[in-house]
Amino acid sequence: MANLNEQSKVYLEMFKAMPDLSTMEPNEVRALFKQIPIVGERPEDVKEVDNRTIPSKDGYEIPIRIYKPEGQGPFPVFIYYHGGGWVLGDLDLVDATCRILTNETKRIVVSVDYRLAPEFRYPTPLEDCYNALEWVYANPIEIDGDVTNMTVGGDSAGGNLAAAVSMLAKDREGPPIKAQVLVYPVTNLSYDTSSYHEFAEGYGLDRSLMEWFGQQYIRDEDDYYNPYIAPLTCEDLSGLPPAIVFVAENDVLRDEGLAYARRLKEAGVKMDAKLELGMVHGYFTNVVLFEDRIRSTIKKMNHFLEEVSDKALEK
Repeated sequence: MANLNEQSKVYLEMFKAMPDLSTMEPNEVRALFKQIPIVGERPEDVKEVDNRTIPSKDGYEIPIRIYKPEGQGPFPVFIYYHGGGWVLGDLDLVDATCRILTNETKRIVVSVDYRLAPEFRYPTPLEDCYNALEWVYANPIEIDGDVTNMTVGGDSAGGNLAAAVSMLAKDREGPPIKAQVLVYPVTNLSYDTSSYHEFAEGYGLDRSLMEWFGQQYIRDEDDYYNPYIAPLTCEDLSGLPPAIVFVAENDVLRDEGLAYARRLKEAGVKMDAKLELGMVHGYFTNVVLFEDRIRSTIKKMNHFLEEVSDKALEK
């Protein structure tokens, strides 16, 4: 029997009224998800919010939203990639969470509105995310950021993209990343773990929906084993930035998130893994129901990030 807290039960009731999303067109699913309440009466205030665009390598202008905390900069930087199965989501989806993240961590948060599948399949969303990392690194004064202390992170597909950006930065000898924060990340496209069977239906992110998301993102069968899409298939994870991995107890992605955390540890990467009891997939961006748990998760994140930064200062 699943261990669901009361807020998770309320959250899942909303999904029970929905049709089978895996049979719908992407734009239909996007319209449906916009109806789910994620923020209360008003989002939390931060010192400053700046909406702008940055250029991609192919001439597209990538929307970003920069959140600045109170205090004196330059601030450490947290580049955030939203979830949504590579198909859904935008800056507004994670706005409320990014505001809390900014205030709680005292970091500049740069939220990235990468292009979505299936209109833009792999590698375009990933390259947009990597371009954002490069732009931040090249423009520290513009955002009042300390780019010697940059974190990449995200939830679900955003966690997947943060893991892949970390791998790209290592492989391309790109901008230095101090840490990666992965919240219930997609790390594989095999859909066959114990948690996939245990939570296959009725827990928000059904197995069939996750398979549908994967099919929208990949180009062909070979992509199922592409480490930039399925990081768990990567043979060598050594040399990656320190990572903290959060998984929800009642989530199809739970076991692959924990498996990726184990692989990182085995590769010698500083790693911490947190199992969020009673939680379901999607809790981290739904402030209206899960604000207390979001703040609790961010406090754990911040403790890890401060520890990583402190160790770097000792060297």
